[in-house]
Amino acid sequence: MRANIQRVKQASVYIREKEISKINQGLLVFIGVCSQDIQEDVLWLSNKICSMRIFSDTQGKMNRSLVEASGDILLISQFTLYAKTKKGNRPSYLNSAPPEFAEPMYEAFKLALQQILCKEVFTGAFGQDMQVFLCNDGPVTINIDSKIRD
Repeated sequence: MRANIQRVKQASVYIREKEISKINQGLLVFIGVCSQDIQEDVLWLSNKICSMRIFSDTQGKMNRSLVEASGDILLISQFTLYAKTKKGNRPSYLNSAPPEFAEPMYEAFKLALQQILCKEVFTGAFGQDMQVFLCNDGPVTINIDSKIRD
């Protein structure tokens, strides 16, 4: 699994000009699934995201996790995180899992996040054309791959 996480002051997602989800302080998480992903990837990545100390403490240092900051998550599926751009100008998405595999993994990831946070995780709509708006806080943007844990 690949995630692009952005610390936000607020974020929202729209489908056909209608707002379907919105958060204030927290993380906007774009998640991509590949066919080799397993439940262990779901668990590792969800724990990593919720535990990362990227929220400011009282001294202004990034020293608090999402849990400690009582932040929310807006989770958006994004198969393009597995784009290959080596050859030509048109990205290849062959490494992205097909929807029939990716959607259950996406739902398992959402459930894992909810269990860690003990609250609702807000989402877009899997496989839909969405417009995502955000106010990046910092800016703080981090990419994480469950297969490359560095």
